[in-house]
Amino acid sequence: MASTTKHPVLSRRALNRATLDRQLLLRRAPLGVEEAVAHLLGLQAQNTKPPYYALAARLDGFRPEQLSDLMESRAVARIVTMRSTVHTHTAQDAVALRRLVQPGAIDRELAIFVARKGLDGVDLERLAVLSRELVEERPRTPKQLREELLKEWPHADPQSLSLAARCLLPLVQVTPRGLWRRGGQVALTTTDAWFGDGVEPGEKDGEGEESDRTVLRYLRAFGPASVKDMQSWCGLTRLAEAFERLRPQLLVFHNERGTELFDLPDAPRPDEDTPAPPRFLPEFDNLLLSHADRTRVVTPEIRSRTWQGNRAFSVFLLDGLLAGLWHLDEAKDRTTLTIEPFAPVTRAERAELAAEAERTLRIMTPPGTSYDIVHKDPSEQAA
Repeated sequence: MASTTKHPVLSRRALNRATLDRQLLLRRAPLGVEEAVAHLLGLQAQNTKPPYYALAARLDGFRPEQLSDLMESRAVARIVTMRSTVHTHTAQDAVALRRLVQPGAIDRELAIFVARKGLDGVDLERLAVLSRELVEERPRTPKQLREELLKEWPHADPQSLSLAARCLLPLVQVTPRGLWRRGGQVALTTTDAWFGDGVEPGEKDGEGEESDRTVLRYLRAFGPASVKDMQSWCGLTRLAEAFERLRPQLLVFHNERGTELFDLPDAPRPDEDTPAPPRFLPEFDNLLLSHADRTRVVTPEIRSRTWQGNRAFSVFLLDGLLAGLWHLDEAKDRTTLTIEPFAPVTRAERAELAAEAERTLRIMTPPGTSYDIVHKDPSEQAA
């Protein structure tokens, strides 16, 4: 049961600055790429480019080839984990976090496929065994996997078969998928086959140990945060028990609405007046998806403007808050970055945005590519 003790209150702006600091967005961090991916507990990777832009906004000296090289060496990989979505993880987290979140959104997604009756007559245990044999024989595309599984269950829904296999097994998207400016179609194999002896299985945890460790890591990257915040991040439920076990070693705050927030005693909580420079974030960045209450970064009046149907837009931050959209038009010999603020910006803010946009373009465009930066007036968007 949550404590009734009156705890210090953190303002929305104080929460904003603390979270930006944990997310390496107040100042670019001098971290290695693998270390940063581990600290952030992975990078949203629904599409192939967002992890690269996420790191460009966060790391000092980042070059896209650094992440690409880690993918080729199998030190990091793309796999379905939190919220049953694709993330780029270190090899260790690809195994451990997938195992942790399996009982959450991933098993719920599997239950949906079963409920749709597309898997009538399909033995899920047999499906898992056969799918493992197929993808460990050689990486297979979802289409190739479906075609093989249909030989066993010709009356099943093809899409449900391959998606069920993805839910039942920890399937890595093998390279060249996800490599910088190379890419390839999705092809799958298991974490066992992809990582081999490169990832130690680790000792068998006692009950709650793995979830407790992940709570502490989540707070290190996203705190201060509530139980519901973490549940929104990972897609698990019933995490209150883990927070209660850890309560004696955590600090407890309230937000302005009275929600109880937990944090690590040694984690940074900068002054709320700490400057927050502009940052360009990719679509689906975990900064925007990893709290039940997202008002520390996204004001309610603009939240609906960052999505259209199932599509999320790339966004930028001003003074720590989501303030507009940006997008790239990449022609053969010229790239244009267009900035679309939701509200008028000052001359100083416009200059800061232009400087950050230029830095992003220098990192993310091939050497010798010409580029333009276009500022779109908010009145044009409303027209």
